[in-house]
Amino acid sequence: MKIAVLNGSPKGQLSVTLQYVSFLQRKFPEIEFKIFDVALKIKKLEEDDKLFQDIIGQIAAADAVLWAFPLYFFLVSSQYKRFIELIFERNSTSAFRGKPVAVLTTSIKFFDHTAHNYLRDICGDLEMKFFGSYSAEMYDLFKSKERRRLTLFGQLYIQAIKDGSGVIKSNKRLTNQGMVYEPALLPQIDTDSKKVLIVVDDFRNSPKLRPMVESFQKAFSPAAALVQLKDIDIKGGCLGCLQCGLDNSCVYQGKDGFIDFFNGQIKTADILFFAGSIHDRFLSSLWKCFFDRSFFNGHIPVLEGKQIGFVIAGSFNQLSNLREILEAYVDTQHANLVGFVSDDMGGSPEINDALQSMAASAVMYSKRGYLQPQKFYGVAGTKLFRDAVFGRLRVVFQADHKYYKKHGFYDFPQKKYKWRLINSAIVSLTKIPFLRREFVRRMKAEMIKPFGKVLAKMK
Repeated sequence: MKIAVLNGSPKGQLSVTLQYVSFLQRKFPEIEFKIFDVALKIKKLEEDDKLFQDIIGQIAAADAVLWAFPLYFFLVSSQYKRFIELIFERNSTSAFRGKPVAVLTTSIKFFDHTAHNYLRDICGDLEMKFFGSYSAEMYDLFKSKERRRLTLFGQLYIQAIKDGSGVIKSNKRLTNQGMVYEPALLPQIDTDSKKVLIVVDDFRNSPKLRPMVESFQKAFSPAAALVQLKDIDIKGGCLGCLQCGLDNSCVYQGKDGFIDFFNGQIKTADILFFAGSIHDRFLSSLWKCFFDRSFFNGHIPVLEGKQIGFVIAGSFNQLSNLREILEAYVDTQHANLVGFVSDDMGGSPEINDALQSMAASAVMYSKRGYLQPQKFYGVAGTKLFRDAVFGRLRVVFQADHKYYKKHGFYDFPQKKYKWRLINSAIVSLTKIPFLRREFVRRMKAEMIKPFGKVLAKMK
């Protein structure tokens, strides 16, 4: 039996994820795991169609496929994303049709579910027989319990390949609305010196997006600045080298224009709008490259306090996973999500009204300094990063540690000594039956009692 392993790490054989694949190879020596470093070699695969078709041919000849990759910014790396785009662009989907497939990832469990949702749906679009996915914490291989779990996953997957068991089909095909947007002259909003920037990936690949963006751009007075990512000198995607973890200095520094663009335009804007078209079930791989390359800032919320909105062409309202990723991106940046406008939300009048409303809201929120309270995405994500950076990853992400320490991110509950004493005392008292009954009787009233002091101070 032969399993084609599609390695999604730009680090190739130095990938942590491949160590988990190596574990499976040793556990199941009777299975041939054929590894293809598609993310590492993406530029060659783009330029050399013969090389690409050779890999596709070997995938077609395999009995099953394993997508193996590290998480990059809520998803796969931009290089892996580009490989997926090439499969569809070069009409190579037949090599995948009907094959048993599984997904294996490594991460610190930050939005691993959105990456898995994405690949599951891609496998559905490729008409593969989806067995399941396995999300390993990057150091799980050192734990005997997790090695046993991974072994069982491998056994079940191999069994599914042999007899077709455990196949899951859960995704729904995207439907193309086919709406033709008719732009309108929108009332202008005085930006009051607030800097507004619209970032697009590439109008050439987004013909439906262009009229929406150009109409939206003129809704501001003065007109919003507009930048296409294709015009930025970007030499390549994030390499996963983690050099930036030490002092936020990227390996690409001085070699292309991305860092100067991000520092000079993205960070200095008060209001940001990201615009793009749907490519498979995300935005383009160029947009993914933008998000990945911004990781030279580490896990520091460098867009804190900014107003951020999205203008999207395509079946956005059918992609709840993409919406969740973009909402989480804004929330974990400690920024304010103004909203989404997509060309599948209705007719041209509805779209123009939505664009006008988003423009007016963004300026008003920026002027008033309004930020929504963080939701689960931001709160949970920040705590996960906090714990990881304080612990085992501190030596790698030294710049994060310095920032977190300075800005009070290390707000561990065990340091709240007052509440530790209060909780300990009350827990002990509730073990006495009559005090337990009294505690339950008064609990609801006592919970709102402290709020009365705040409200009493108000007229």
